Amino acid sequence: MLSKFKKDISKYKAYSQSNTIILLLTQQGLWALFVYRISNALFVSKSPRLIKRFLLVFCLIAQKWIEILTGISLPYSATIGERFYIGHFGGIIINANAIIGNNCNISQGVTIGVSGISEKRGVPIIGNNVYIGASATVVGKIKVGDFAVIGANSLVTKDVESNSTVLGVPAVKVSDRNSNGYI
Repeated sequence: MLSKFKKDISKYKAYSQSNTIILLLTQQGLWALFVYRISNALFVSKSPRLIKRFLLVFCLIAQKWIEILTGISLPYSATIGERFYIGHFGGIIINANAIIGNNCNISQGVTIGVSGISEKRGVPIIGNNVYIGASATVVGKIKVGDFAVIGANSLVTKDVESNSTVLGVPAVKVSDRNSNGYI
């Protein structure tokens, strides 16, 4: 848990050139990530069930407090890889069953959620090194490939190829440009 959070902090440091204390005091995304990392570590631990459930109540309270304070919802049951970066706080909703890979960046207003009917109902799986622009919505039982870019204000309801950029409502592939310049 601590090693993943240290990697999150190092990514924030690379973007802002600030020291750790300043980042911890000023970056709401780090506040949300801190609560998420502790809560998720407990959630996936092999602790006795009764103790785990009791402690998760406090984690849920902390998560709700962070949601109210920052507008960022990172449920402890979601799977979020290391070096996760939240560019700006506010309006960020991640489904409890979402899977997000390593070294991903998301911006304000992003929703990663459930959608679909019957066997098509589900939650996205986001690959590694993915950039998701401001106010983008990624929903349904889809996969977003590694090094993908999702443009601002896009609605993604279908799979996104690795090393591609999608944009629009509904999102369509607009180029083969990958996320290297964004991450």
